[in-house]
Amino acid sequence: MPATDHQRTDDGTPVPGRWRALAVCMLAGVMIFVDVSIVNVALPAFQDGLGASPADLSWIVAGYTLTFGLALVPAGRLGDGRGRKRVLVAGLVLFALASLAAGLAQDATWLVVARLVQGLAGGLVNPQLLGLIQQMFRGTERGTAFGVFGAVNASSTAIGPLLGGLLIAAGGPGEGWRWVFLVNLPLAAAALALAPRLLPADPAPDQRTRTSLDPIGAVLLGVAVLGVLLPVVLAERDPAAAPWWTLAVGLVVGVGFVAWERRYARRGHDPLLNERVLRSPGYVLGTALGTLYMAGSTAIFFVLTVYLQQGLGYSALLAGLATMPYAVGSAVAAAWGGRVVARVGRPLVLAGTLVMALGILATLLVVRVRTDPSTGLLTALPLLVAGIGSGLVITPNQALTLQRVPTDQGGTAGGMQQTAQRIGSSIGIALVATVFFAVLAASGQQFGTALAAGLAVVLACVLAAAALGLADVVRRRRARRPVPDLTAVGTGLASGTATDVTDDATDPHTTAGTHGHPHP
Repeated sequence: MPATDHQRTDDGTPVPGRWRALAVCMLAGVMIFVDVSIVNVALPAFQDGLGASPADLSWIVAGYTLTFGLALVPAGRLGDGRGRKRVLVAGLVLFALASLAAGLAQDATWLVVARLVQGLAGGLVNPQLLGLIQQMFRGTERGTAFGVFGAVNASSTAIGPLLGGLLIAAGGPGEGWRWVFLVNLPLAAAALALAPRLLPADPAPDQRTRTSLDPIGAVLLGVAVLGVLLPVVLAERDPAAAPWWTLAVGLVVGVGFVAWERRYARRGHDPLLNERVLRSPGYVLGTALGTLYMAGSTAIFFVLTVYLQQGLGYSALLAGLATMPYAVGSAVAAAWGGRVVARVGRPLVLAGTLVMALGILATLLVVRVRTDPSTGLLTALPLLVAGIGSGLVITPNQALTLQRVPTDQGGTAGGMQQTAQRIGSSIGIALVATVFFAVLAASGQQFGTALAAGLAVVLACVLAAAALGLADVVRRRRARRPVPDLTAVGTGLASGTATDVTDDATDPHTTAGTHGHPHP
């Protein structure tokens, strides 16, 4: 099939058009990433405007995360097998309709249902973005493209509270919350207008992969993820009322899912749990590191928003402004990290976790010694440092994790990675929120003490990710250490001749992988 304006020739030579296509992908990404955090500052408005109960608020926030996580892996497989452009456009249409429904909501139940559909649509879109980057870019350009993706992800998530505050202030306390959702409509319209012309064409029906969609595996995985995610996302506000028994159901179904996948593979089919993906060098470790890291970093915005608004009396707008240093640092570092990760490799991720830990520790110390309206200003520099560290972790780790994944499995691999990180994020938020509110109650409403306790949990998660990265870096260094060549008896040993034994053949950071040159 001849290359289109946005595809590659058979020899892998890039052709014009891929960067414009990436811009369309990032336009879609802005919507789904902003909606992760934009509602946090609107919770009081939901209570005032719709009479939302605490349980409703939990579903408005957590429902999006829940259905988002459920859709990721099946959506990735669907895009890989049937066409990423087609699935992306369908996801955008569904997201726009759900946003319109949310903005027109007349009661809390209506809004909850709209948020569930929004999350499902976001889960359809996200794997296609990752798969398209894998498809359109090679060499060092892929790292740069992932850097753009990471910068958009980080800045959109971090700027969500500020944008929400601005929209609520402009629209008024009664109806301003509606614009938190309606703002998605012009973005969706622009993406839908550009996608048909600028995105790579899907393969013709007779040239599509014959890979099965593995519907039974998709259902089993969905039930397993639901069983794990449901109690932890609902525990954000009321841990005692969360249905913790579904964890056992999720684990049992998860074991059944693995058994089914093995049987499915033995019968000659291509399962969701694809061994080609799992055996890709660096994939499992990168996914585990990212999951640990996201368990801590995602919870920062939750506890900071509660602290600033309820503890210090900040408005939604001021609370959003207070998180901006983190957003700026993260966006800039993510873009830079994507460009240099091909040269630096895993040590860059390790450095990022340590910088992030330093910023969180400094923020923790500030709120321990100072809790007054000036705290938002005093934490600006520590949050900037934390944001820089975050940008050096998320984007480079994503690029390294997906670096050696087969291109035709890009969406599935991205979906699996994102699902693991989504579970980690939900567990981290639930854990941090539980500690925060428990300490808040025990300390007599001392918000600074509660925030410090929550940040301590965040710090522990980040340091756990750093330990995993350090272990990997040390293992690789030892693998490259010269050892004596025992076949060179006598003169060879006497003269100090040695053989350098490495695991370069399977190491994406020491071989000329898709980035096109060796890593140090």
